[in-house]
Amino acid sequence: MAPITVVEGRRVPLSNLEKVLYPATGLTKAEVLHHYATTAPVLLPHLRDRPVSFLRYPDGPDGEVFFTKNVPPGTPDWVTTAEVARSEGPARMVLVQDLPSLMWAANLVTEFHTHQWTAGHPEEADRLVFDLDPGPPATVVQCCAAALWLRERLAADGVEAYAKTSGAKGLHLLAAVRGASSERVSEYAKALAVEAERALPELVVHRMTRSLRPGKVFVDWSQNAARKTTATPYTLRARTEPAVSTPVTWEEVAVCRRPEELVFGVADIAARVAEHGDLLEPLFADRRPEVP
Repeated sequence: MAPITVVEGRRVPLSNLEKVLYPATGLTKAEVLHHYATTAPVLLPHLRDRPVSFLRYPDGPDGEVFFTKNVPPGTPDWVTTAEVARSEGPARMVLVQDLPSLMWAANLVTEFHTHQWTAGHPEEADRLVFDLDPGPPATVVQCCAAALWLRERLAADGVEAYAKTSGAKGLHLLAAVRGASSERVSEYAKALAVEAERALPELVVHRMTRSLRPGKVFVDWSQNAARKTTATPYTLRARTEPAVSTPVTWEEVAVCRRPEELVFGVADIAARVAEHGDLLEPLFADRRPEVP
């Protein structure tokens, strides 16, 4: 039987704590759970009220990796859920609202992925996102150059962008918005991606076509679609090296010259949060610009 931990009055079973999930570094499940427990104050606001898709990897990134969108079997009755409309009909998804729910979900061994809208207002996007994905031999260094251009272009429309590492190869840009559907936000994001390609033809491509991407940065605007999700800030990724999707300053983006400068693991996050707080906290400001 899995040991039971009481978290804010909830009984949460935590299993296989000594299991090594990341053989490349020896990171154990207990250390993964510790990461989520200690980052909860900055992570939970990005999860709260947003239906969560779980990318599970219970045997580590080298084992089976699979998405779970519906409420998993055995979910405790105290975990909040919400009905979500889908093309095939309504479904129920998990909302990670508090620390007990976070630790229960983290025990499943999962990446956290969230929509750009909240469960209470699925008809209105409150986030705009760009996923900057480098095509080798391009790296996150080239993503930084594209991100700086997009930041300035968004600012010209009154939209303030913030950056985080994807936890994989690239960068994510996030902005708070209001007053538009996911479809309208997608249209705006696509227009800016096309504009970026015209301005930086040797650097940027806005289409996913594989043959166009080597050596360039794919500015993926399609993550704004209502059905799609993006890796949540501070989630640990299911990759060989246990990297975390980490908020970064624009100064770090501007001075990046080597890919390893923007790679952060679980051991780096506490110090960064102590120094910077949550660099994405402005996304929660009451005043959000309308989508141009």
